[in-house]
Formats: sequence, C-alpha cells, structure tokens
Amino acid sequence: MGRAHEVRKVAMEKTSKQKSKLYSKFGKEIYMAAKTGGPDLDSNLELKRLVERAKQNQVPAHVIEKNIEKSQSVGGEDYFPVRYEGFGPGGSTMIVECISDNVNRTVSEVRNCFTKIGGNMGKQNTVTYQYQYVAYLEFSGLSEDEALEALIMAEVDISDIRVDDDVITILGDQGALDDIKEALQATGKELEFYKDEVLWLPNNTIQLSEDDLERFKKFLALTEDVEDIQDVYHNVEIEE
Repeated sequence: MGRAHEVRKVAMEKTSKQKSKLYSKFGKEIYMAAKTGGPDLDSNLELKRLVERAKQNQVPAHVIEKNIEKSQSVGGEDYFPVRYEGFGPGGSTMIVECISDNVNRTVSEVRNCFTKIGGNMGKQNTVTYQYQYVAYLEFSGLSEDEALEALIMAEVDISDIRVDDDVITILGDQGALDDIKEALQATGKELEFYKDEVLWLPNNTIQLSEDDLERFKKFLALTEDVEDIQDVYHNVEIEE
C-alpha cells in the first residue's frame, strides 16, 4: 500500500480527531447552557444559539440531544469555565478559554502548551485589556444598507459594520448578540451565518517572523490536543 496509504491514514486520523474535538467542544457548551438555563430552546436563547451553531458545524443531532438530556439528570458533571492568558513568541498574546471539571489538570495542560514554545502564562487581565469582548457576526444575504435599516428599525446599536465580497461583519456589545441576529432575521431574507458568537477581538494584530510564526503555530497545534480547551484567541496575523 505504501506511502499513499500512510498519507491517507494520517489525514483520516486527523479528521477524526478534529471531529471529536468539535463534538466535545459543543457538547460541553450545550450541557452547561442547558443545565444553567433549562432545556427549552424557546426560553433559553443561549442554548438555542449554541444548538444552531452546532448544527452549522455538522455536529450530529444525537450529540446535541445527549448533552441536553444529560444536563437534566440528577447529579451530572460539574463543568465550569476558566480562562488563561499568556505570551508567546515575537510579542504574540493569547487568551485560552476552557471548560473544566478539574482546574489543576487544566492549568497544568495549558501551561505545558506555553512552556513547549518558550512562552509563559500571565496573571489575570495581563492580556485581556488589549482585547475587546464583543458580539461578532459574519453573514451574507443582505446588503449593507438593508442590514443597517433592519438594525435601526429594531433599535439595536452596533459598534462597527464591514463588507467584504458580499459577506457582512457586524460588531456589537457582548450582550446584544441575540438582538442583532433577530433584527437581521426579521427582514425575512434567507441569510447564511458563518459566525455568530461572543469572542475576544484584539485591538491590534501583529506579523511574526518565519521562526516565531512556526513556534506560534506549534502552540495552536498543542492546544488542539487539550480536551478542556474550547477556544484560543490571539493577536497574530495568519494567512489562510
């Protein structure tokens, strides 16, 4: 079978690993949202949004349903969010969002990711002050004027709107995510959302040297192997 077989095998293993990570990520978030706000999608908007995002990312229905059901069982797992901040090569900064049931394990695994690239973890707020925590939506299906009109009619404030090849990006207050999305959907147009979440956005981005970029990408690869890590936000410009 030779080299081609080995390449396919590695690719399949990587794809399987990525799917497993994705299912775990959404599973934990859905579990926490349902446990906190209840399993009813109509009354729990956070859960509804997570389920929609999970479906957009092709998370199987049985994974979604299993975690909603598990959240309502007696006892259950005790997950909670934790955040770590740190510094990497060439002035890079990172915010690592986790969901954990064992902080000692999680902090050790996250610190190990930083240590292996010569970076270091910082104290609380040593990095986040350089970022904005915002509602972030990317979608298509409306013109900029139509989107602005819908938001004005719904009396929803935003902080920025950008258009790139018919894809509109809207930034708003972290608490306005659902209001912004509902105002856009109220137009009745068929919209495709590529991203609709609250996230950390750096105030400024940087470019790294080839060597520093290689180390930084190693950090991102290492975080993929840590099950407790949900998201990593950073200030590095990386070409797609």
